[in-house]
Amino acid sequence: MSSILFKNIQAADTQKIIRCDILVKDEIISKIADNINESADKVVDGTRLTVIPSLFDMHVHMRDPGQTHKEDVLTACSAALAGGITGVACMPNTSPPIDSPETVKYITDKASGTGVEVYPVGCITKGMKGNELYDHSTLGVRLISDDGRPVENAELMRRALESTNENGLLVVSHCEDLSIIKGGIINKGSVSEKLGVKGMDRASEDSITAREIALAMSCNARIHICHVSTRGSIDFIRDSKARGVKVTCETCPHYFMLTEEKLLTKDADYRMNPPLRTEDDRIAVLEAIIDGTVDCIVTDHAPHAKEEKADFYKAPNGVVGLETSLSASLTALYHTGKISLQKLVALMSENPRKLLGLDIVRIEEGNRADLAVVDLDREWTVNPEELHSKSHNTVFKGEKLKGKVVMTLSKGIVKFEL
Repeated sequence: MSSILFKNIQAADTQKIIRCDILVKDEIISKIADNINESADKVVDGTRLTVIPSLFDMHVHMRDPGQTHKEDVLTACSAALAGGITGVACMPNTSPPIDSPETVKYITDKASGTGVEVYPVGCITKGMKGNELYDHSTLGVRLISDDGRPVENAELMRRALESTNENGLLVVSHCEDLSIIKGGIINKGSVSEKLGVKGMDRASEDSITAREIALAMSCNARIHICHVSTRGSIDFIRDSKARGVKVTCETCPHYFMLTEEKLLTKDADYRMNPPLRTEDDRIAVLEAIIDGTVDCIVTDHAPHAKEEKADFYKAPNGVVGLETSLSASLTALYHTGKISLQKLVALMSENPRKLLGLDIVRIEEGNRADLAVVDLDREWTVNPEELHSKSHNTVFKGEKLKGKVVMTLSKGIVKFEL
């Protein structure tokens, strides 16, 4: 299909919200105006719909290569498109890890043609073993991380940060002190005490967040903090930003919507790392989104097979999120009046692309037609079995959300339609 005409649709990006007709032709937004009368292969009545720039999720685990029983590049891309996402950065804790040009090429080749641009994240250390820095000069990536685990050696992390002043890469940090965690499986607090299980002390996240900020300051480098979940980490980041430190951060919908109380069910689908925290932490993350401390909303999409999640005590950490992130964020942030639709577009589309140095997607004539069409008022209940991901470990199962992606365009081509 070479052309699509959206009639009387609301268009929203970070620059404007307007009602108009939009003609998409040959990969680009050809025309934006009132009452476009040109013929098109497909005409969409946009009266109840809103079109926004497609989303970019800079924190995804595709499990490919090596763990394709959980997910693979193709199913992850399918899930992304169902969530209005046409770009992702995929984390390196695959098997083998992403520390060779061959693995990078394998992932990007497999994603080619899906409609999702996939940016592999290279390992900071060889094999993610934490012993030796990887030479990133031949890897062809934009970000580096050992996400899935921290870089325990502070001097190695400092050297990685220092090197980015030359190579331009962005260091993405999983902030966790393993010596503090020591086998904890949920947040350390009243719920872990009630269940009689070992908890994950917030000092683990807070201390490494503070360390990364101090290391970045020492060499005037950029640092991006993953999946922030505690008030302490938020306070460190907010204060450091005010002092001019080059720190950015992300969070996920479950951290501003849910708390550790969900773990009382002993359902491992509510286990992730970092874990669901307290109501005070949830409010702190929410406040940080509102005041601009949080730069991006991501998913930390981490699929696990049903049988792996069956045992609450032994299950691996992680939840899926590609198909629910926009709906959850609309429900908790936009429909409650906490932030505007334009700010949500910044958090989920524009800011992540800026951090990676990619072209910004806006709804403007001549721009590439990477678009998500959303029914903002459509209510739906999350049924895990209907998700496009191979794994169904979602924290939003059975939850009613408001706002649904009904179509996703990549380079002007419809890659998902409800």
